[in-house]
Amino acid sequence: MPTMISGGSRREVLTAASLSALVAVLLPRMAFADEKSVQAEMKKLFGDKTFESGRVKLDVPQIAENGLVVPINIEVESPMTADDYVKAVHVFADGNPQPVVISYHFTPECGKASAATRMRLAQTQNVICVAEMSNGKLFSTKSEIKVTIGGCGG
Repeated sequence: MPTMISGGSRREVLTAASLSALVAVLLPRMAFADEKSVQAEMKKLFGDKTFESGRVKLDVPQIAENGLVVPINIEVESPMTADDYVKAVHVFADGNPQPVVISYHFTPECGKASAATRMRLAQTQNVICVAEMSNGKLFSTKSEIKVTIGGCGG
């Protein structure tokens, strides 16, 4: 008769332990972006250009009860004419699996540079919004969101 260990045979326990060790090795652990990866991504997109403050309004909650559905509203002050408009708005998060959350592209025909969506946040982190203007200027703003329950599997 086989020896019993915690309600299962020795063979069952060893098989279960081996399988869980194999799963731990084979499944990649979720890596999160950090401030350095966000900065690297921003450098890739914008080079060494400087960021100005103002013109970008980022409306996000200070505390997100559930990181699975965090509302985000963006509005950039611009006349949206052929000579002066917002080309793109990029949103970065320094605690998510990928540093770039979303990018919106605009034309003067949009009439207004604004967007609203929901995003997932894995943990308390900074959300950075950068507006790229038609004349090459960059405007940015940052907001910290405290997440009580992560929405990215964490």
